[in-house]
Amino acid sequence: YKVIKMKYQRIFQQIARKHGTTPEAVRREIQQAIDAAFDNPPDDLAAYRIRRIPCKGERPTPEEAIAYLSGQVADRK
Repeated sequence: YKVIKMKYQRIFQQIARKHGTTPEAVRREIQQAIDAAFDNPPDDLAAYRIRRIPCKGERPTPEEAIAYLSGQVADRK
């Protein structure tokens, strides 16, 4: 688990560096986007897709969303 957590921290750090912010702010923005998609999906297809992301809680964490979405991209190659 520790190795996986470090992997996501590196991802957040890289994004933060690129955009001149902090890893914490990046993670918070991603979570806000996930929450917005849950609270007000633009259409039924978006609602269906966001709810397909496996998660331990009521909503996916940024880490859970990244893991799922990166797997989806890898499967399409």
